Amino acid sequence: QVQLVESGGGSAQPGGSLRLSCAASGFTLSNSITNWFRQVPGKRRELVATLSASGAYIGYTDSVKGRFTISRDNANNTMTLQMNDLKPEDTAVYYCNVAKSGGFDYWGQGTQVTVSS
Repeated sequence: QVQLVESGGGSAQPGGSLRLSCAASGFTLSNSITNWFRQVPGKRRELVATLSASGAYIGYTDSVKGRFTISRDNANNTMTLQMNDLKPEDTAVYYCNVAKSGGFDYWGQGTQVTVSS
């Protein structure tokens, strides 16, 4: 059974850090495009960070560049999003997403991140 299970969300103060993890089961993360999205109520889901299947390309939305880091551990079949210098506007539900060729496209259940003082 294909599954992505997220952990690590919660609350932080502005300037703080959180680390999101996404554990994959039922398939391997290697040779997958791995993404983190976020969504706030009433807005479209936004791509925050992406890591190509080869690992050669990493991209971030402008608002998180220099603060967030996406990574993937193929040996442990996990992906992470390290979030530093958090801002209130980072508050959202965060989702991990994995895509492969042939229409393989799976999502985690989402984890809430709240940044406030």
